[in-house]
Amino acid sequence: MSEELTPETPEETDEPIKQRKNGLYPGVSDELAENMKSGWADTELHGLEPLPQAAHTAARRAALSARFPGERLVIPAGNLRTRSNDTEYAFRPSTEYAYLTGDHTHDGVLVLEPRKAGGHVATIYLLPRSDRENGEFWLDGQGELWVGRRHSLTEAEQLLGIPAKDVRELPAALKEATGPVRVVRGHDAGIEAALTDKVTAERDEELRVYLSEARLVKDEFEIGELQRACDSTARGFEDVVRVLDKAEATSERYIEGTFFLRARVEGNDIGYGSICAAGPHATTLHWVRNDGPVRSGELLLLDAGVETTTLYTADVTRTLPINGRFTELQRKIYDAVYDAQEAGIAAVRPGAPYRAFHDAAQRVLAERLVSWGLLGDMDVEKVLELGLQRRWTLHGTGHMLGMDVHDCAAARTETYVDGVLEPGMCLTVEPGLYFQADDLTVPEEYRGIGVRIEDDILVTEDGNRNLSAALPRRSDEVEAWMAGLKG
Repeated sequence: MSEELTPETPEETDEPIKQRKNGLYPGVSDELAENMKSGWADTELHGLEPLPQAAHTAARRAALSARFPGERLVIPAGNLRTRSNDTEYAFRPSTEYAYLTGDHTHDGVLVLEPRKAGGHVATIYLLPRSDRENGEFWLDGQGELWVGRRHSLTEAEQLLGIPAKDVRELPAALKEATGPVRVVRGHDAGIEAALTDKVTAERDEELRVYLSEARLVKDEFEIGELQRACDSTARGFEDVVRVLDKAEATSERYIEGTFFLRARVEGNDIGYGSICAAGPHATTLHWVRNDGPVRSGELLLLDAGVETTTLYTADVTRTLPINGRFTELQRKIYDAVYDAQEAGIAAVRPGAPYRAFHDAAQRVLAERLVSWGLLGDMDVEKVLELGLQRRWTLHGTGHMLGMDVHDCAAARTETYVDGVLEPGMCLTVEPGLYFQADDLTVPEEYRGIGVRIEDDILVTEDGNRNLSAALPRRSDEVEAWMAGLKG
């Protein structure tokens, strides 16, 4: 931020660090407090290389600057959220903040301040290293001896390629700010409170929409991260197949835990709650309880994705015969979904309407449902016109993918679902058929069967590339793959 916007560094407070209630120590002696101030080695890191995505985040900030000339832009990372009493949920920064900075620390704020000569000056506001003079580093619940070392502001500047300042100074500075301001809402109540009389919901929404639409087309770095996410996810699916016997002896939770191990070893986390749906649970679209039985002869619908350390996630689904072999009816339903997915993937190409892959997949499924006699003597065109196939297909055939599993969700309809595909877009193609256990409109043998096949598809200059192609999809290939993994 500019010189006139930044106040003097506030004087150090004399208020004591708040102690944990019911702690075993009633207080800190003067002698111990003095002892803890000294005798520590200098751990400052020097000569750090910028993060691999630093050049890309700089380009994204430049595009943002060009879109909102003359306006101060405030993008918070967000704060820790309490899980229980004095423990917090694992922190994940706001997608907008991470996309523009590459930083993943809580309480950070990116500020783009307009320059009179045009453009903006970017500053990232962060928590500095823990203060060793006032005891915060060992007495405060978020001090470094409790939760780990933070980067110094100088280190952060080297890694991120952005000038860094103390975030504790920012609220007071923002209260004094003049001129037009926009903030990404919903992540930092303190920052929003400092700007409460300077922003409007409409203008802030325009900022959020822009940042969502900016992610529709992925750059080279993002595509590489999505490929890494898919590769790790494929290995996670292989892990699951190898332990299906243990899942049968326990529950769907064994599958969930197995995949989670791969996600934590090779990435940051899972990109969303894993759906480990065995038997009739496969007909529940977002079954994340994962506490049901895993039985031989039934199907397992596994919808899961590894999130990379840079927060890009895969989103892949396979429906697997738990004993390694599809029954005749299971194969018939599975092959119908596979054919629908093939038609959907074939429709993904530059210049095609976004909706084309959905329409292509839905047509195939409607044709199969009609041919199976589940819709009487109605013809396919009428079924599609009335949407009657949706009783069993239920959901759209895909969505954009990136840092959020349902990426770009704030984008305008005309640029997303009513838009046109471009090279660099990445989307899922995931048709499904779901016959509920209590659906009396289908033959009894269909009830409780759910099938979904999902892959992550990159739009290329001449068509598309399946980023998750390492996992087999055709029913006979799935059986051979499972047999090979089980030995």
